[in-house]
Amino acid sequence: MDIFGFDHIVLACNSVSDTVAFYGDVLGLEVGQERPGKWAIWFGTNKISLQDQADKPALAAATLPGTANFCLLAETDVSEIARRLQAHDVPILDTGPRIGATGPINSVYFHDPEGNLVEIANRA
Repeated sequence: MDIFGFDHIVLACNSVSDTVAFYGDVLGLEVGQERPGKWAIWFGTNKISLQDQADKPALAAATLPGTANFCLLAETDVSEIARRLQAHDVPILDTGPRIGATGPINSVYFHDPEGNLVEIANRA
């Protein structure tokens, strides 16, 4: 097998509209409907699909809102991202250097409206 990356991840949501507003308005990512009733978030060559828990049960076992933990890479300095989060009253959980998939990163951690742990990082 020659696996080389992710195509998309799926987030389970109690409120797709709150999640769309957060990722679109607060983080400035592209959000929209892939097809009627099926929402997604796009950035770079990546996608986060949103699964409305009220719509139908998730295919993955025990997929529940608030159980995701993921890291997004950004060109925007994490200090600027932290300021933007604070301006939108999003509590910062932690910041600092970490080791990412390809080496050192500087990160800011916070929760999205569903309670998922989101890390945004700059490569160091």
